[in-house]
Amino acid sequence: MSAAYLTHFNLRQSPFSKEVADPDLWIPSSKKVVLDALLEAIDARESVLLCGEPGVGKTCVLRALRNRLPQAGFRLTYCHNATLGRRDFYRQLCLALGLSPSATAAAVFYAVSTHVEELGRERVHPVFLLDEAHLMHQDTLDHLHILLNYEWDSRALLSLVLVGLPELAGRLEMRRNRSLYSRLHHRIEIEAMKPEDTAEYVRYRLEAAGCTRELFTSDAMAMLHEAASGAMRDIDRVATLALRLAARRKKKLVERDVIAAVIDTEAAD
Repeated sequence: MSAAYLTHFNLRQSPFSKEVADPDLWIPSSKKVVLDALLEAIDARESVLLCGEPGVGKTCVLRALRNRLPQAGFRLTYCHNATLGRRDFYRQLCLALGLSPSATAAAVFYAVSTHVEELGRERVHPVFLLDEAHLMHQDTLDHLHILLNYEWDSRALLSLVLVGLPELAGRLEMRRNRSLYSRLHHRIEIEAMKPEDTAEYVRYRLEAAGCTRELFTSDAMAMLHEAASGAMRDIDRVATLALRLAARRKKKLVERDVIAAVIDTEAAD
């Protein structure tokens, strides 16, 4: 079925696949502002809280950050399994850093903090991206601020980027987490895309797949944006389903009735 709709619209590949190389990611103006803020914070050796609803492009921004951050002078480490207790969290961090995790929580933490200090002596600044951070156990959050404390809290040897859903900000604002929250110098929220962002995004992805003409009518695009609530992940899903349905109906364009049919089918499921 996939091959049929690609052939029907003369597309080289699936236009809304998640398999996009970092340099080819599309970043709207609103998210370029977020990306620039992240880069500036890391360059200043500061830490960041990055929040947003599901599907609004948090991971996309992180991948763009990975592509833009200079390899010389920075060491980026990504962790996404946040549903761990403190010891297992630091064991995961050890593995991500290429270290041998020890048995006890204290030994594992010591290994990570020692590694950070060694990188500092080598003039390399480590950046820990902690994704899905809203799922972190409280005992991990209770301890995480210590990871930012070096030489009596006088040196910025590490940047933390905590990424999660909006409820993460609420958790960090609690009095119990004030030591960590006060060390997050930047609090950034990623918003859903605007209608013009959605139109530009769909056009960009179709062009990358070999499309040289408009495939979605303007009213279909408006309905697509509304159905997806400006979330890139939902745009990808609905747009793909619409292309498949339009191909089955032998249509040359995706029109409003096709989007409506996709929405109705999803609602029925």
